Amino acid sequence: MLMDISNVTSLTDSRSDSGNFESTLMSSSDLVPRMTAATFPLRPRRSLDEVSLSQGELYTILSSRDRPGRNGKVAGVIRGTKAEDLIKVLALLPESLREKVKGVTLAMSMSMVKAAQWAFPQAALVTDRLFHVERLSADAVQQARIDQRWNEIDREAKAIIKCKKQGMKYKPIILTNGDTPKQLLARSRYILYKMPHQWTKSQTHRAYLLFQLYPSIEQAYRFHRDFKNIYKLEDVQKAKTSLVEWIKRAQDSSIAYFQSVAESLIAHWERIVAFFANRSTNAHAESLNAQIKLFRSNLRVVTDTKFFLFRLEKFYA
Repeated sequence: MLMDISNVTSLTDSRSDSGNFESTLMSSSDLVPRMTAATFPLRPRRSLDEVSLSQGELYTILSSRDRPGRNGKVAGVIRGTKAEDLIKVLALLPESLREKVKGVTLAMSMSMVKAAQWAFPQAALVTDRLFHVERLSADAVQQARIDQRWNEIDREAKAIIKCKKQGMKYKPIILTNGDTPKQLLARSRYILYKMPHQWTKSQTHRAYLLFQLYPSIEQAYRFHRDFKNIYKLEDVQKAKTSLVEWIKRAQDSSIAYFQSVAESLIAHWERIVAFFANRSTNAHAESLNAQIKLFRSNLRVVTDTKFFLFRLEKFYA
């Protein structure tokens, strides 16, 4: 069933099924966001996330975290990420049914937060831990590594030029594991994503050399490791207290990147600490995004977005 949202005054194909709402919507107008919501049961737990479907164009995916299997996972696909666009489409759903949604996991996006607060006033909003909050901390560690790598690249280039001027052959520093400092920094990327007990023997040696040569990276890694450990705490009050202490340490540290992480945690505090109450994550939405990207790659390229959304609806809605 196809219809122009701009001409919709009431939703059709609605029927009662244990308080569920089902309809099929797709906008044919370029002036409004496009949404497909075949079999739209407003279940208690929802996820909001964004995905690129074609040529970098972003779409917001509203999915159900209570649906096993493939069918019924996608509740809505809305073109764009602006809060106004999301609200315009979600407003088509009856308020009485939107109020039945009790929980929404979402990214650290204020436009998503604004739309979710308006559309689902009774829902507890939870900022996803694994794919957004922890990733922010992990990115801070990687940035510290990247800064040092650029320093080594610059240092090596200047040393090579100096040797050429003096008519000498440049001999790079070789560490005990066979890496040069520049190679050490490049090859340590994945080590910094892991916990120490996950390192192999060679990775443990590489980490030892990395932290010996670059104490600032070790400090950043310890901050990230302590941050991840907070999410393992099951006691809600203890987790909140530990998070407050971590924020104070980060603010007092000399690492600007973690100071920024601390400020972001403060800005999203209520939605971040809400995780400890119900342990909700956006893993379902991220898994769905991966399936959609695989579905897209199997088609080689998306040339007709409308037809792609139609196929997506048949497979996942």
